Amino acid sequence: MHVLILGGTTEARRIAAELHPGVRVTSSLAGRVARPVPPPGEIRIGGFGGAGGLAQWLREHEVDALIDATHPFAGTISFNAASAAATAHVPLLAVRRPGWVAGDADDWHPADSLEEAAALLPALGRRIFLTTGRMGLAAFAALDGLWFLVRSVDAPHPPYPRHMETLLDRGPFALDGERALLRDHRIDVLVTKDSGGPATAAKLTAAREAGLPVVVVRRPAVPGGVRVAGTPGEAVRWVRDLAGTA
Repeated sequence: MHVLILGGTTEARRIAAELHPGVRVTSSLAGRVARPVPPPGEIRIGGFGGAGGLAQWLREHEVDALIDATHPFAGTISFNAASAAATAHVPLLAVRRPGWVAGDADDWHPADSLEEAAALLPALGRRIFLTTGRMGLAAFAALDGLWFLVRSVDAPHPPYPRHMETLLDRGPFALDGERALLRDHRIDVLVTKDSGGPATAAKLTAAREAGLPVVVVRRPAVPGGVRVAGTPGEAVRWVRDLAGTA
């Protein structure tokens, strides 16, 4: 059995580790991170050329099951995966970790896009901890009156905010470290995507303790009709069910 995992996420690596070597696993990485953590099994790096290219790859490599374990905000590849799986008649499962939920003491401000998040900031504070990754910084580039601490795995490329300090780091992040970061940089607003999961959730606790507002960008919806699993274990069981080895 050949399983293609679209990922690079923690969930994708766990699924590959559980299935390999009993199942042939190919993990597809987008190539946006310079030094990705390699999962077990075969690895493919780079895009497929849209839904049509992915469908052709599924056929040519005799893929029996497709798992979309990409980041919750990788919307384009998720829709391409749904289209390609339907075209190639390959079973598809989307793995999505549960999103974060605000508590009574949280001061969250939801946004439907990075642009909407940027529009909220001038009314909330002046020193921004921006944890939305390096790809969408153009949405904040015009906010010259604000100062940004941008955390990302790799260095960002312009356009980005004029007043900005970059912190290159990879999670998971500990609570004590997040507390110190907010304090030392005098942060008064946190901006994050609703990525979910524990690896980067400590910043939300630190912001709650400090009484800071948090702008939370909502995640895009999973394409209609696609089966969704919440954990790597569910995905592994799904594959084994397909293989008749559950």
